Amino acid sequence: MRERPADISDSDVAAVLARQWALTLQDLSYLPVGFGGHHWLAVDQTGSRWFVTVSDLAAPWVHDLPAAMQTAVWLATEAGLEFVVAPVPSSTGQVVGFVDGRHALMMFPYVDATPCRFEDPVDGAGRSAIIDILARLHTASPTGVQVPSSPLEAARRQAIEQALVSLGAPWKGGPFSEPGRDLLTRYEGTLRQAFARFDGLLGRVREAGGPVVITHGEPHPGNLLRTGAGLRLVDWDQTALARPERDLWWVISGDQDAARYASRTGWPVNHDALALYQLRWGLEDVAEFLTAIRGPHQQTADTLVYWTGLRETLESIAAGLSAIAQ
Repeated sequence: MRERPADISDSDVAAVLARQWALTLQDLSYLPVGFGGHHWLAVDQTGSRWFVTVSDLAAPWVHDLPAAMQTAVWLATEAGLEFVVAPVPSSTGQVVGFVDGRHALMMFPYVDATPCRFEDPVDGAGRSAIIDILARLHTASPTGVQVPSSPLEAARRQAIEQALVSLGAPWKGGPFSEPGRDLLTRYEGTLRQAFARFDGLLGRVREAGGPVVITHGEPHPGNLLRTGAGLRLVDWDQTALARPERDLWWVISGDQDAARYASRTGWPVNHDALALYQLRWGLEDVAEFLTAIRGPHQQTADTLVYWTGLRETLESIAAGLSAIAQ
């Protein structure tokens, strides 16, 4: 997030690190990076660096965070997946600490790497490398760890439907509310088409069946680090049992990619499932952005991201539906 959290101070973060990780700090600085959580760079008394994340447990994208983080630890240690950047357990063995009843804190090793950006293009060699690590992730069989599950359905569909029903009255949450209502009015038909397509895909994917595996959920370039030893995958808070295509739609762009994945796992790629998860991602983003701009807010760097994201995601969904119709 670009803006510091209004209700969490540097001293709050330092206190949790001292209390639960026995960390004595010589420096703590806020990092205006990422989306969804707040991040700090911590330097302890030995000069070691740590990447610290604070997540709002009330956020709609946060589900069973302790279970997801424990799964990441299991993947990095018991399953031996070196590309997993997992949280560091506290002095009591917990992977998630708590600033208060609403905010969870996690500490990660600081990785010296070249970060990628969400919008960075991925070439053929890059896709192959990502497919290979996803194949290793998907074929890991969890034992002794409770992995969360992710349903096929669009979990936040109701937020969009409620917004569509409310188009006849002003939205008064803040500066982006009325522009958001105007935008949604223009895309009402698009969203109804999108839901109809989603429901059709959902039925076919359920009927086809297929494996359920440990998925990362967001293996896009923004969650990849390039190191001298290869790719590292960060941000495991969406880790869940799901169809492989929950990850694969981010990276598969043709038959060659699908064949590479199938040769490494023994599972064919379900193209209906690829389309379903891609559309599901867009609809979930629309729901998240709408909730933010319909509710009370001010114009900040973060709410501008919500507004821009809403507009761009609706445009992308419309373009996808148009391409299908041609």
